[in-house]
Amino acid sequence: FWDFLILFFCLPVVIFNEITKKRLLGDISCRIVPFMEVSSLGVTTFSLCALGIDRFHAATSPQASARPIEQCQSIIAKLAVIWIGSMTLSVPEILLWQLAQDTSPVSGVVTEYCTMKPSSNLPESIYSLVLTYQNARMWWYFGCYFCLPILFTVSCQLVTRRISGTEKKTECRGTKHSQCESHLNCTIIGLTIIYGLCTTPENVCNIVVAYMSPEMSKQTLDLLNLINQFFLFFKCSVTPVLLLCLCRPLGQAFMDCCCCCCEGCSPDTASSEGSADSKLKTEMSSSIFFDKPRESPPPLLALGTPC
Repeated sequence: FWDFLILFFCLPVVIFNEITKKRLLGDISCRIVPFMEVSSLGVTTFSLCALGIDRFHAATSPQASARPIEQCQSIIAKLAVIWIGSMTLSVPEILLWQLAQDTSPVSGVVTEYCTMKPSSNLPESIYSLVLTYQNARMWWYFGCYFCLPILFTVSCQLVTRRISGTEKKTECRGTKHSQCESHLNCTIIGLTIIYGLCTTPENVCNIVVAYMSPEMSKQTLDLLNLINQFFLFFKCSVTPVLLLCLCRPLGQAFMDCCCCCCEGCSPDTASSEGSADSKLKTEMSSSIFFDKPRESPPPLLALGTPC
């Protein structure tokens, strides 16, 4: 969902700015777009860490094949922690960026761009905190949003594989359960690889710009920033598709949902067949959950019998 927000809001703003040299929504977009992009990195980072912990618990559970399904309240609580934590860590981006204008010496056209410069109108304590964040931003990006998810996922996968290999020697697990666990592990590894490949250029550019920015022109810096943003957009586009392809239960549920939406627009015959199927399923479920036979009207007795 957060990837969808990035593609829906940030991508049009960046494309509009590159075409018209005007910033859509002005100073608001200069603050909201970096905030949403950094929040996207945080959501992906902490989600991969949570998935790694889940795989570790699945491997170390004494009855892994009979684990109960996690309650919806627990999942919502974890998502809330991930989202609120990511957005809280991204709040300095709102105070760090502001809109600036520059006149081209050749054409004389006024262009608008976003610059990383805290406003002088901020209180002194907040201003000093934002400056500290700006100075440490490169290494914070590299440590928290690049090294943390990769190292966390790799370590969890190594421990999980070691435990799974030990258990396979002592006991034989069900084939279906092993395949499901393998698919889930491949999904997490695939998401981590895509995330690492798409965030590597940004971290490399940040380190290069930090030590070579006086020798680089503004056009080069803008080009590097644009490349980093489109790598982020590529990650947001590929991640949902990869998740649906690798995670078969989720992909099957998505296809079933799409098929149900398509069948909803079909003629009444399909709806009648669907209602008949649902009625049959209801009857079967009632026969499964209730041992008592269904009450039926008494048969018509022939006249003159002793009964």
